Amino acid sequence: MAAMAQESPNGLGFIKMHGAGNDFVIIDSRGREAVVTPALARALGDRNRGVGFDQLAEIRTAEGADFALDFWNSDGSRAGACGNATRCVSDLVMRETGRDAVTLITARGGLSAVRRADGLVSVNMGAPQLDWAEVPLAHAVDMLHLPIAGDPVAVGMGNPHCVFFVADAEAVDLPTRGRAVEHDALYPQRTNVEFAALTGPDQVRMRVWERGAGITLACGSGACATAVAAHLRGLTGRRVTLQLDGGVLEVDWREDGVWMTGPVARVFDGVLSPAFLAAL
Repeated sequence: MAAMAQESPNGLGFIKMHGAGNDFVIIDSRGREAVVTPALARALGDRNRGVGFDQLAEIRTAEGADFALDFWNSDGSRAGACGNATRCVSDLVMRETGRDAVTLITARGGLSAVRRADGLVSVNMGAPQLDWAEVPLAHAVDMLHLPIAGDPVAVGMGNPHCVFFVADAEAVDLPTRGRAVEHDALYPQRTNVEFAALTGPDQVRMRVWERGAGITLACGSGACATAVAAHLRGLTGRRVTLQLDGGVLEVDWREDGVWMTGPVARVFDGVLSPAFLAAL
């Protein structure tokens, strides 16, 4: 059984994990008040002066589920969903409890996760949001053909996504295009941006710019949104394998929700010093 990082009298404990290169700091706040603030998230997210992460996940006590999760971006803003962090924390709790299935609560509501026989961890990210007001968008549009250059698709996965299908994902100027689309007026809460190219039957190469984080090696909710968009466009079936910069994720859009599967890795445990915390 793998122990969770504990709060130390000399600081605040945390765990560093990643799923396909999508990296996270995890703080366990079960049984106490939440400790994460925008200032702490920004300081921790600084890869030079803090720890560095794509998202921060705070584990909370939950009624009617094994745990709850709150997500933060490195700019100090809240993230509504984070599929790979959900898989990573689910792996921790499954190891802690000796079980192969857990339930959890996020801003999306109740979710579930399981460990497959091959060791990979799957999470049910829930049904995609396919109505403009749920994503949300600023006004009603054709969700499959947004009025944005490049003819993208809008999908919500508890957070907003804008998915572009391109001939060559490697050729996209991701910093320029991603940053511009993140702040497009059609997305009042900003958006994650995915660029995807079909590489074979039900095979997709995807690169991502995440809202509040920038370029990341992988994005679980983005992989789900891209698979949903690809199927709705008639480009793939409901089961899609996606090659991201950091590794491979599998997405299966089932009747009960969009399941996303991939690897998890626990990198190290650490303690934030009192001096670091006092400087916030």
